[in-house]
Formats: sequence, structure tokens, C-alpha cells
Amino acid sequence: MATLADDTATDVFFKAASAIGSEWGPVVKSCLDELGPVEGCNLGFLYITDALAEHATSIVTLLRGVTGIRDWVGTVGIGVCANDEEWFDQPAIAVMAARLPPDSFRLFPVVSGDLEPLRRMAGGWLDKHGASLALVHADPRHQDLAGLVTTLSESTASFLVGGLSASRSEFPQFTIPGNTATMTSGPVADGGVSGVLFAPTLNVATGLSQGCTPIGPKRTITAAEDNVILEIDGRPALDVFKEDIGELLARDLRRVSGYIFAGLPIPGTDTADYLVRDLIAIDPRAGWISIAHRVQSGQPILFTRRDQQSAESDMRRMLANLKKRVKTTPKGAIYVSCIARGPSLFGDGSQELAMIRETFGDIPLAGFFASGEISHNRLYGYTGVLTLFL
Repeated sequence: MATLADDTATDVFFKAASAIGSEWGPVVKSCLDELGPVEGCNLGFLYITDALAEHATSIVTLLRGVTGIRDWVGTVGIGVCANDEEWFDQPAIAVMAARLPPDSFRLFPVVSGDLEPLRRMAGGWLDKHGASLALVHADPRHQDLAGLVTTLSESTASFLVGGLSASRSEFPQFTIPGNTATMTSGPVADGGVSGVLFAPTLNVATGLSQGCTPIGPKRTITAAEDNVILEIDGRPALDVFKEDIGELLARDLRRVSGYIFAGLPIPGTDTADYLVRDLIAIDPRAGWISIAHRVQSGQPILFTRRDQQSAESDMRRMLANLKKRVKTTPKGAIYVSCIARGPSLFGDGSQELAMIRETFGDIPLAGFFASGEISHNRLYGYTGVLTLFL
């Protein structure tokens, strides 16, 4: 069912819809039928599952032609979501149409290192309006994606939200239309980061939900090589690890896979803001552990547990904090969740969306399940990133 928000006083309007089906044409038509009239809308959000990735150009071209909306942003995910429904690992499309003040946003094309394409398309707009928020979509195959995300945030002076495309085939991003004089690639591209910048005049609020809960104190790495942690707090790393995870798990370390993770607290924040990284290897004889991140001596670390109860508790914490900050009913929302969340963590029934709607009501929403999430200037994992348009 399509969800609509309208506020004629501010001329801000959102409407979202979704559909499933093996043939891309009928799926797009179902979305359009559900959306209904979108007169005056000037920005579209589009998320497709990887089963339809090869049809990305045809999908966005049809949507542009029928709706009259020229600017579309989005990407591909293992799953997509709209309003109160999650479509995971099946052919599906989620769309949201928005009517925003004309100068309140500006798309930028894929950048993969050199930011000249962004400056060419949005530099003048940034100089005039500035950007407080950017919704971005990234290609996970980029060799220095973390560095690119940080550079993009710093160069635009904006808070980034979004995620990494998730696909078993192609990695399309919906971006600057091809009929723009300085672009030749069309409205679909890949290889870097693209998205849309929002001016400070557009009121937004964002929240990040970690999928894990700390199970021990924040500690310090005291000896490390690359991604191998040799010592923690001056003791063999594995001894400290076993102490924090508890005797039951320590007896059978095979049980920690997919359940226990390393958390790397971000300097200047409390332990609620940390990067979750997978455990790669454990050497019981040498007493070291290896994680999916380069570390160094002096760096803080903690260990975390991921299960449904922990994830739901943190999701509700994030939503409650957002609710305190948001004094009006949001007009629309974008939600980016990790592919390791969704039904595999919360079960069937679109539980993440149910919690969002329980807190904020029947608001238009679109989003996707990503292979990594972006918040502020960092790459996260196992998280959910919610952006509200107010």
C-alpha cells in the first residue's frame, strides 16, 4: 500500500510504493499504479533487488518517462523495503517520490577518487547553499572506499548517510541523468560513490542502530601486527577474549562464529559508537586473534554479541532517541539496513519497519539492505541507518 505525506505549507511531499515480480516491466507498472499521481515531484528514490539489476537502465528510464521526475537516486540491494514491507532475496522494486523546494537538493555523479565530477555538477550549488546531509550509495568493489567516504564528507562539509550496493551480479547506482550536457554515461553508473546533497534549509534527523551489544569493558590493544591482535591490556589477546565472552563460549570457540564480533570504539565518542568487525581467525596455541580490520597498539577495543534480542534492544534505543529530537511527524524516511539483519536476524514480518512505524507512524519510507552502511564519514557493518525528512 502506498503511503503519502503532504504539507502544502512547506510544499514538501513524499509518497512511496513497492512491488515484486519476475518481470521488471509489470513490477514497475505495479509501483506506478500504487504511487498514483506524483504531480510536482522533483526527486525520486529507487531501490531494486539484484535479481533485476541487469534491467536497471530500463527501470529508471521508464520511471523517468512516466512520472516526469528527472532526478533519481538509489542502488541495488539483496533486499529492498518500502513503507511497512521488506522484500528480501526476490525480484522487487521500492520507489519513493518527493516534492522538495527546487534549490534544496543537488545530485552528483559517481566519484571514484578525483572529486572533479562532483565539483563540476554541484560545486556552484554547494558554494551558494552548502550541504548539511548527503544520501550516498557506494560500490563495494572500490579499493579505498573508506578513504573516499571520508574525503567526500570533508569536501562537502556534510553528514553522509547511505550504504554499499549489495549484489551477486551487477552494481548499478542511479545518479545524474544522461541528458545533462556534461555527463555521457546515462542515469546508471557504478565504480565509486554517487548520491544527492541536501541543503541546510531542509530539516532532517538521522539515527544509527548497532546490531550488537558490548559484552565486556572497553580495553586497549597493546601489541598488534596488521589485523592480528597479539596482546590486549598487556596480556595474551585470546586470554582476554575468553574472559570477556564467558566460560561457556570459551570452552568451544567454534560457537563464536557469527555471534561474537570485535568492536572498535571511535575516538571522541562513548562505546555506543563503534565499528563492528568480523573475527577472522583464532590461534589457541599462540594466543592471538585476527579481525577484519587493520589495528595498532594503543587502539581501544571491545567485544560484542549479535543476536535478535541485542539488535532489537538497540533499534528501540535509537528510535527512542530520535523521537526525543523530532517534535513533528516525519514527512518521509530512508532506511538502510545490513543484509545480515532483516529476516535472518529479526525473523519474518518486516520487524525493523514495524518498529519504525510503531515509533513514528504511517510515514512514507524507502530503502534497501546493503553490504555495508554509511553514517557520518565512516563505513559500518551490521547496522541500520534511518534518515527522517521533517
